[in-house]
Amino acid sequence: MNDTRGADDVLVRGIAWGGGLRAFAARTTRLAGELQRRHGTYPTATAALGRAATAGAMMGAMLKGDERLTVQIKGDGPLGQIVVDANASGEVRGYVDNPQVHLPSNAQGKLDVAGAVGRNGYLYVVKDLGLKEPYRGSVPIVSGELGEDFTYYFASSEQTPSAVGLGVLVEPDGGVRHAGGFILQLMPGVEEKDIARLEQRLKEMPQLTSLLDRGETPESILRYLTDGDVQILDSMPIAFKCQCSRDRVERTLVSMGEEELQALIEEDGRAEVTCHFCNSAYEFDRDELVGLLEQARSKKHT
Repeated sequence: MNDTRGADDVLVRGIAWGGGLRAFAARTTRLAGELQRRHGTYPTATAALGRAATAGAMMGAMLKGDERLTVQIKGDGPLGQIVVDANASGEVRGYVDNPQVHLPSNAQGKLDVAGAVGRNGYLYVVKDLGLKEPYRGSVPIVSGELGEDFTYYFASSEQTPSAVGLGVLVEPDGGVRHAGGFILQLMPGVEEKDIARLEQRLKEMPQLTSLLDRGETPESILRYLTDGDVQILDSMPIAFKCQCSRDRVERTLVSMGEEELQALIEEDGRAEVTCHFCNSAYEFDRDELVGLLEQARSKKHT
């Protein structure tokens, strides 16, 4: 296989076994690397955030149009909360409460993601489907490794038996060498022999990051998992993208109201707002804050 380390991030969708299996696979190396750079995550935190972002990207691909979702993983480990936003266009952003977490390797000699996430807590998924109320689902964390936790989420909250594989390979210097994942979902009417075949394939499968390291692509990983019996339907790019902007931050400050803006002006004479998701900082001097205060006042009286 060719080395794909410099390749763009991509997600592919497919079906197998006459529609009995729905399949998604993604290479998210650049996405995980961008998250690492923006948040300065240490290796274990990098792996956890990269896995969550990969799952979020694939779940976003299950949406349509302007629909979007937010994944929150709240475990009792030192990472605190992991939050990932994704949409149907392959745009993903995310952060972790405590990015500078790195633990000793686990018993398998791998990054101890479960230790960093914690083995107690909840995984939440909120989907904005353009309806009056968003869809909300939650399940207890079952392992903290995240692949198993998303597998449990699909089976329990969405009643879709699934297999989720997530992997992030971190370089000695802390950068991301490879990241990717797959979601395989059993559809109604799938045959028992195909289920048994898939279980065996998953059991025999090398580490996902090992496959990526030897140059396997999302397409070839799906072919491997289905014994070649997969039809690739389409593919799309995956990329980090944050929706924050100065205009949005200004609207947020105005919505704080007169009292809080007045206090900012009197106490600090300036404000700096940092976006959780991308770490972009927006600075406002006294004159700008006075202008926003005027907006808040006029809004109140209209």
